[in-house]
Amino acid sequence: MSADIKKRALEKMEKSLQSLVSELKKIRTGRAQVSMLDNVKVNYYGSMSPLSQVAAISCPDAKSFLIAPWEASILKEIEQALVKSDLGMAPMNDGKVIRLRVPDLTEDRRKDLAKQTKKIVEDARVSIRMGRRDANEEVKKLLKDKATSEDEAKKSETEIQKMTDDYIKKVDAISEEKEKSILTI
Repeated sequence: MSADIKKRALEKMEKSLQSLVSELKKIRTGRAQVSMLDNVKVNYYGSMSPLSQVAAISCPDAKSFLIAPWEASILKEIEQALVKSDLGMAPMNDGKVIRLRVPDLTEDRRKDLAKQTKKIVEDARVSIRMGRRDANEEVKKLLKDKATSEDEAKKSETEIQKMTDDYIKKVDAISEEKEKSILTI
């Protein structure tokens, strides 16, 4: 019974960690990363498709993107989608490919991104703690219903707390790495 509770808590904590990683990928650093373009949708024959499904995206250097569409006919659509996407980068269309230059971050913008990162990280910590709370409530309910012993309940709560601490450490490590990449010039 308590093994199921721990397993569900572990799954919730893992989902929180994965969510944190995907949210932090959206925050741009001074370097070009293909994941920065994940939210760009292109009108492809009437349906909105992710940019990665209609073009090859590469980073020839740390400060630029090279976008080569699978079909030359949708070059204008890709260019329009990039302009509308609020990336803060102006597309340069040479007729075959689109180039994007990642602008340098100002000191104020770096600080804003670091604050945004801290908020996302704190949300992940809260989510992990909620997983702990839910699991502990289930353990207490089992104890109240006399479906488990007090010793078993204490042992389960201790294990759940250890899992929580491990996940919080992982979140802190990910956060530290992201903030370092944002604040590094």
